[in-house]
Amino acid sequence: METFLGLVSSVSNWLWGVPLLVLLGGGGLFLSIYLGFFQFKYLPFILGQTFGKIFSKPEGEGTVSPFQAATAALASTVGASNIVGVPVAIAFGGPGAIFWMWVFALLGSASKFSEILLGIKYREKNAEGEFVGGPMYYLSKGLKSKFLGGCFAFFLMIEIVPSIATQSVSFIQTAGTIGISSMVSAAIMTVIVLVVVYGGIQRITKVTEKMVPIMAILYLVGALVIIIVNITELPGVIVLIFKSAFTPIAATGGFAGSTIAGALRWGSARGTYSNEAGMGTAPMAHCAAVTDHPVRQAFWGIFEIIVDTMLICTMTAFVVLTTGLWETVPAAEAASIPARAFQSVFGNSFGGGMVTFFIMMFVLSTIIVLVFYGEKQAEFLFGTKVGKVMKIVNVSAIVFGAIGGIEFLYQFLDLLLALVIIPNMIGLVMLRKEIKESLDDFFGNPKYYPKAKVKERKAE
Repeated sequence: METFLGLVSSVSNWLWGVPLLVLLGGGGLFLSIYLGFFQFKYLPFILGQTFGKIFSKPEGEGTVSPFQAATAALASTVGASNIVGVPVAIAFGGPGAIFWMWVFALLGSASKFSEILLGIKYREKNAEGEFVGGPMYYLSKGLKSKFLGGCFAFFLMIEIVPSIATQSVSFIQTAGTIGISSMVSAAIMTVIVLVVVYGGIQRITKVTEKMVPIMAILYLVGALVIIIVNITELPGVIVLIFKSAFTPIAATGGFAGSTIAGALRWGSARGTYSNEAGMGTAPMAHCAAVTDHPVRQAFWGIFEIIVDTMLICTMTAFVVLTTGLWETVPAAEAASIPARAFQSVFGNSFGGGMVTFFIMMFVLSTIIVLVFYGEKQAEFLFGTKVGKVMKIVNVSAIVFGAIGGIEFLYQFLDLLLALVIIPNMIGLVMLRKEIKESLDDFFGNPKYYPKAKVKERKAE
């Protein structure tokens, strides 16, 4: 068994090195070029259609509002790694890792936009009359590859079980720091998740549309206070980020130093993993949204990149760098830097309690949406009845995280996730013409894009 697990670990480490970073980063770059870097060209319009229409009533078919769908997808991506993953990237990749995090996030926005667009285009209604969709549908119907669609659904369905268990462990360990026992934590999580997910996508989105903005805003405000306290350091930090992205940085204090390759590797990983661009999970939440055109809903994928990576992860990075803790705290303890930073400004008890609260809420929101994603994979493969059974299995994984017993499955997490990403990225690249046709249809039609009228008149 040890030999087998060692082989799995070796294969996973290899896949999550150059191959997947090339597939995700290169795929995002290819789509960005092919689609004319639309995410930059039309950015003001995209911001107006997302941030500017959070409370607007949408037109078209669907079950939930575009903003509700976006917050459900964000609930999955805005997790504990936004707080503890960023300082780890800095500890091993240096401040330059943040520059590459931004680059890969911006390129990845083309991938996330594309998968949501295709998800809406190929969505359908299930036996209960609910809109469902995602890579398993557009791979099967659009690419006409039931094999790739089935692979995506199967591997994601399996991956989600240990993923929920590991999230559960994070919640339990964090709650343990304020004296809550593991079984009490597991019971609280289980009850909350059951109440939310058994209300279906409508209840999930009603919860996430309130929970995600509140927890994100509170965290950003807390981080902003810390940055303001250390505001004199910010200009130097910004210069350091750009400079160390292209030059090696020497060891200092607890920081062991980093190379350009190290900055690129850790930054690209953080930019890719934090927002799930290219992983194919977001479309499953977005496919229930009310929309009049697939492109309009796909804009919310770029909204998610901005909130998750460009705002939350960036603020965490500024907290880590402006306080100077990245230079004194050893790399092995890098995950504790945000808590130490909050404690340095808000006091040990209150500051530590704030970070504990944020991590617990981020983890809880992630689990809620993961249970839903797992159910939809089983539903695609075996029908709605098996999907409901899988929901029970996924909720049970919360308890397994508390009592243990499936730790060996953790060894397969990275490998299974790689096997999810590969068919999805293949599908996005192969269906690129359909993506571009939809994009051209939207921006060439005055009904959707008002400035299209100007172009028509000039042509006349």
